Amino acid sequence: MHDLRAKGIADEAAESVAAGVRGGEIERARAILRRKYSSPAATPEERARRARFLQSRGFSYEIIRKLLGRLSGGAA
Repeated sequence: MHDLRAKGIADEAAESVAAGVRGGEIERARAILRRKYSSPAATPEERARRARFLQSRGFSYEIIRKLLGRLSGGAA
């Protein structure tokens, strides 16, 4: 988002683009997890394993935290 602002893009437009990208990334990460794992993570160890898996696929900590927080029923 900083790059967009540096190029003169309005803050509102930059926020809108960033929100759209984050939403798409969450959906992509969710689809990848569904293909690999059939059930939600039941233990902290399983959540950590899935987080490492998503990290290895290039997802940011923010995306992983939001997705795994939702899957486990925790606050995102």
